[in-house]
Amino acid sequence: MRILVLSTWFPYPLSQGSKIRAYHLIKALAKEHHVALISFADTSIQPEWIDHLSQFCQKVVIVPRNPFKHDRLKKFLGWFSWLPSAVVGGFSQEMADQVQSMAAEWTPDCMLALTFVTAPYALLVKNVSKVIDVDNLMSRMLHESYMQTDSSVQRARRWFAWRKFQRYERQLYPQFDNCLVVSDRDRLAIREYISLKTNQAVVVPNGVNTQQNYPGLAAPTPDSLVFNGALTYHYNFDAMDFFLRDIFPFILEQVPDARLRITGSNFGVPLDTLPSNNHVTFTGYLEDIRPTVAGSWACIVPLRLGGGTRLKILEAMALGTSIVSTSKGAEGLDVEPGKHLLIADTPEEFAAHTVRLLSNSELRNTLAMNAARLVNEKYEWTKTTENLRDLVDRFAGAP
Repeated sequence: MRILVLSTWFPYPLSQGSKIRAYHLIKALAKEHHVALISFADTSIQPEWIDHLSQFCQKVVIVPRNPFKHDRLKKFLGWFSWLPSAVVGGFSQEMADQVQSMAAEWTPDCMLALTFVTAPYALLVKNVSKVIDVDNLMSRMLHESYMQTDSSVQRARRWFAWRKFQRYERQLYPQFDNCLVVSDRDRLAIREYISLKTNQAVVVPNGVNTQQNYPGLAAPTPDSLVFNGALTYHYNFDAMDFFLRDIFPFILEQVPDARLRITGSNFGVPLDTLPSNNHVTFTGYLEDIRPTVAGSWACIVPLRLGGGTRLKILEAMALGTSIVSTSKGAEGLDVEPGKHLLIADTPEEFAAHTVRLLSNSELRNTLAMNAARLVNEKYEWTKTTENLRDLVDRFAGAP
């Protein structure tokens, strides 16, 4: 069976969660089917990255455009359209031409669109099965953002953005044969926000490669904390602002030697607006994040907004690092608070749980052991992608 994948991000190297998910979905499909990839270039694409993906994909085509740099005039005009301004401003005629050309030449049997960004291009091709990986339900995320702001001006803008995206997603997703979501919680949410048929939403959880991520990769440094998420993602930046401003001072009062490393790209991020603290290190992008996470006593996930399931938590679990998270940070994961990780939603409680981990090696080891077992049993990529492979197999057997 021939499957044409349309990707918002170039899915290699595995530098952030959406790329990791895209990469493993492609890899899972390529085990039994012929796969071709058309991807936007969210960064400068290196030839060796294309070579790497060519071991899974028969064809790799790059559209040299960052999908997140929108045409300003089109985006402005989008405010006067029923379509979200990001959809209007981000449309690429070159991507549309490449998709139609590839479809005519390669004649795919199935198309997989990775996120709403590539969805319009998949719909240009007729008479093929179509699947979209929702990843994050934007209308739900925008609604949460609207509910959490106090500014009347911001509330009005966010309400407008939420309603437009909700209308757009309600029109968009039912046009696909199936919508992939990352958890049962998201499956219920998408059916609440959008009218889908009973079996139209299919759960394909995020996962982790346990052959590459496992306990003991580095010796932990005492009193060390890590946040393994790029601050270029708005919700990660909000999480660190919340932690540094409202939580970390409580921790330092009780553990004066505590240190925090924040990993991931911070290019263009206004770090000077974060509370200054000489106990914090911004590592920037790391080629291999595993030693930094494995070498920390605890991983903190103080997220207040966002969707999907957290690859940062799964990676930390696989590496044997204990975790303190908000309820939002662990949302969608089949975890039990107090057994696999600690959950806290107020600054005082989050600080108290973090101090407990830093001062109690038995608790750290117990949580880490239980979490590593859970990941191996349920969240290995070869297991989480089974539903996707079954879904495509049904398409292959259908007339």
